[in-house]
Amino acid sequence: MNQLTAWLKKMLQASRISASLGPPVRKDASAPALYEIPVLLVHYFPTKGNLIDRNVTGDVGAPLEAIRAHTQTTTATVIDALEQGSRFRAYKNPNAPPSLRYTVVDSVEFLEPLPTWRKPGHRVPMTDYNAIMARIDARRWVTEQSVKEIWIWGYHGGVIDLWESNMAGPWGDISNSDRDPHDLPIFDRTYTVYHYNYGRGPSEAVEDHMHQIEAILRHVDPDLFWNKFVGKPGEGRCGWAHYPPNAERDYDWRNRTVVWSDIEDWRPDGGGERIPINCDRWNGDSLQWFIYWMQSLPGADNGLTYQGRPLRNWWALIGDFDATMQMIATTNRSLYT
Repeated sequence: MNQLTAWLKKMLQASRISASLGPPVRKDASAPALYEIPVLLVHYFPTKGNLIDRNVTGDVGAPLEAIRAHTQTTTATVIDALEQGSRFRAYKNPNAPPSLRYTVVDSVEFLEPLPTWRKPGHRVPMTDYNAIMARIDARRWVTEQSVKEIWIWGYHGGVIDLWESNMAGPWGDISNSDRDPHDLPIFDRTYTVYHYNYGRGPSEAVEDHMHQIEAILRHVDPDLFWNKFVGKPGEGRCGWAHYPPNAERDYDWRNRTVVWSDIEDWRPDGGGERIPINCDRWNGDSLQWFIYWMQSLPGADNGLTYQGRPLRNWWALIGDFDATMQMIATTNRSLYT
């Protein structure tokens, strides 16, 4: 019981810290956004009495109601972080509008284990995403209700494998997975599946999105995004999810070493102003680093150019993936217009 109490306190504290730290943000829910992202929530809660069954999850055995509350609170925090992250350089412009607006269209719950299958090359069973999509009738949600993202709340605990993000659609699978073309049903439009772990907090859930953003942008234009925006460690550019500009190793979010970086005035040619920066800029908090990094991506009305051409709003690839990919294919231009 003491272990359970400590775990719940840790989760609640993580949510409070993540919500309170970081640069000023606008909480105006009516602020217009360029892209709407309808989301379907799917919860798998294997139970034993009124508790989550630790024998199934491997590490979570809290009361069902506590985990329900945790997923609800964390979902709200994730949505807020993603919307705030889509506000171009809001750390310098408090009036920057969001490019993304997330709307939960429905929430479904199953009091049972995640379906799994024995996928070759994996030590433990892999989550069966085809089975989940069939169970919820994903085709109806995606093609009739225009759902763009399906967020699965489940578990890990070393007892199952999962993909933090997965994708299917006309343009293939561009995700933080093994990109198996057969592990999701394919419809006439793209949808993305995120798999969260309710044994963790909002930072880990947002990190799933960070890696999906990286996967898409790197696929579309590896040179402009990965070489010029992310840059090499110590090069003084913008970094990526695991590596802030001053990082020396993976997950180095609390490094106090000061480096010079152009993250707040990034330009493809490297001509932006460089400022001294360390973890104090994001309060040593991983979630606030994610928001800060996302706000540094070229967003709405960014005014940036590359090879004499304006950079597009990169959030279009998250908010309207199919149309943006079609435009890129038609014009033969990637992250610029």
